[in-house]
Amino acid sequence: MIGRTARVGREMTRHRSGVSPALATWTALALCCALPSAAWAEALPEALAKAYQTNPQLNAERARQRATDENVPQALAGYRPQIVASLSAGLQSVRNLLPDNTIQTGNLKPWIIGVTVTQTLFNGFRTANNVRAAELQVQSGREALRNVGQGVLLDAVTAYTNVLANQSLVEAQRSNVAFLRETLSVTQRRLNAGDVTPTDSAQAEARLNRGLADLNAAEVALAISQATYAQVIGNAPSQLRVAEAVDRYLPKSREDAMTMAIRQHPAVMAAGFDVDVASTNIRIAEGTLLPSATIQGSASKSRNNDPTLGTFAEDQASIVANITAPIYDGGQAAAQTRQAKEITAQSRLVLDQVRNQARTAAVSAWVANEGAKITVSASESEVKAATVALQGVQREAAGGQRTTVDVLNSQADLIQAKARLIGANRDRVIASYTLLSAIGHLDVKTLSLNTPDYLPEVHYHQVRDAWHGLRTPSGQ
Repeated sequence: MIGRTARVGREMTRHRSGVSPALATWTALALCCALPSAAWAEALPEALAKAYQTNPQLNAERARQRATDENVPQALAGYRPQIVASLSAGLQSVRNLLPDNTIQTGNLKPWIIGVTVTQTLFNGFRTANNVRAAELQVQSGREALRNVGQGVLLDAVTAYTNVLANQSLVEAQRSNVAFLRETLSVTQRRLNAGDVTPTDSAQAEARLNRGLADLNAAEVALAISQATYAQVIGNAPSQLRVAEAVDRYLPKSREDAMTMAIRQHPAVMAAGFDVDVASTNIRIAEGTLLPSATIQGSASKSRNNDPTLGTFAEDQASIVANITAPIYDGGQAAAQTRQAKEITAQSRLVLDQVRNQARTAAVSAWVANEGAKITVSASESEVKAATVALQGVQREAAGGQRTTVDVLNSQADLIQAKARLIGANRDRVIASYTLLSAIGHLDVKTLSLNTPDYLPEVHYHQVRDAWHGLRTPSGQ
């Protein structure tokens, strides 16, 4: 039996000698797919730029922020006069009984036209506080938009590296299937020559079928990752380049990562603005307990409007000042004030919670990134060692010291090591971008992407002082 195994080993070694040595030092993403031309390849920064421009989730959040901007001119309207014009006309039949028992009748066609201008002079500082609250909501919305942008870019990185990793897995499984087909072919020829038993052939056939199943699973995973790529980035993946980690943008220590996260992460900053909004709402509620003053000017012209038939026309003009002071409203304003205070307390607790979450996320991302570096190094060593082991087992099989199943097991170990290296390289890239997101720096400016940065303040200044107009700045 050992002599037959030796012949099998020599035959397999002879067939394997034509395989490129690069397979032995195969790294996960570098050999994922052979690129016909680098000019047609799509690098990760280019994919991120496309996602930043076209992702529906991010564009929807931008539209939400533009809608939030409109709260400011609505609040500013409280400083401006309110002008109302009125016009009424109709038919009126009049029958008057006079003191001397005479009857007076008439058919009138009355009409009235007028204009009223109302200007608020004081309303308990509610207008000023409404403006401040609206501006703070805009600031909070901008941070929420930045946070969504970070999430979309991280999703794009994940989709990109998943496609690369799954392409690598498919190539690895194809190489494995080719090796197993070759092994089965050699074993069957040896079986026909009487040099091996049917057990060797059955073992080789079983491993081939397992390899075909693994290849099918890898192809399914690749198809799913390609669909996810198209959803996130906006186009199907073509030729992808190897993705690299972004260590040059990352903090130097765990403490620096935690400090940056609790100070600069958009979720933390948005929660801080929410606390300011809630505090301002307290003053708005308290403003309803203060007096208010308005001045109103009006002018009107009427014809045939007197049912006594005593006058034919009437022209009026007036300026009236009005001061009101609330005395008792059933406790509504007091309840609203207490409610606003409780909401403010809740907002502060939410801010503390978000800070803790940001700190935890930063620590987790830091540890994961450091761990990914170690995993990649260990996986690379494992692949090299498994490659050497496979070559040694093949030589030993050629000398009659190993069986066919030993060669198959060694090949399985190598494929598993390569799969782990693929996953480690993918996780390494994702971990670096995750850490960059955790400290709040995953954005177009930091990554120097070749795309214009979306500036929400542009739309804000376009609409802030708009007194009229139904069209948006985009012309809709």
